[in-house]
Amino acid sequence: MAVNKTFETAKDALAGVLHDGMTIMSGGFGLCGIPSILIEAVRESGVKDLTVISNNAGVDDAGLGLLLVTRQIRKMISSYVGENATFARQYLAGELEIEFNPQGTLAERIRAGGAGIPAFYTATGAGTDIAKGKDVRRFNDRDYIMETGLVADLALVHAWKADPEGNLVYRMTARNFNPIMATAAKLTIAQVEEMVGPGALDPDHIITPGIFVQRMIAVPGVEKRIEQRTTRKRAA
Repeated sequence: MAVNKTFETAKDALAGVLHDGMTIMSGGFGLCGIPSILIEAVRESGVKDLTVISNNAGVDDAGLGLLLVTRQIRKMISSYVGENATFARQYLAGELEIEFNPQGTLAERIRAGGAGIPAFYTATGAGTDIAKGKDVRRFNDRDYIMETGLVADLALVHAWKADPEGNLVYRMTARNFNPIMATAAKLTIAQVEEMVGPGALDPDHIITPGIFVQRMIAVPGVEKRIEQRTTRKRAA
């Protein structure tokens, strides 16, 4: 039987899903590969007290920064947040809770959650403030700290191509956090630049199998912001 997981709008895709106090994973790196249209729909819903798991918090006027401006986020579990002045102000004022992670540790916590691994040991952060309050064990004459896997209520991801069954293909930098987040949530919603027909994707190119994706929206021509634009004159 044919399966079609596509919804007309982001609002439709999020209907019946959002609730106050939930945990959301949001893919992307900087402003690259972020589920921008889905984030805007979360903002418009007014849902609040969110815990958001994301490598970064966007910028003040784009990405997750939009949810910080409206104070819908209570806690961030992140690695890098240096591009967002709103984030800094709220954190320093004690209005926003933050759980910082080394970037590789954050990625592995998400991957572990998606793989059903409740915890793992890593040498990263051993002997530093990151290790405070965590289980420390010694393996092969080196200290390791225990980190727990992460699982969210909802994952919002951005993909390049998809078929109606939800098989996803990513492009370049968008492939970093999106695929692991797609596996580590109770429900995954993808925004997709190009929808293709059944069987149109090369199986060897599929990165996220459709079994992990419950809902999708098409976003052809979606705006792709550049976080820090750096240019130089062309050679003569």
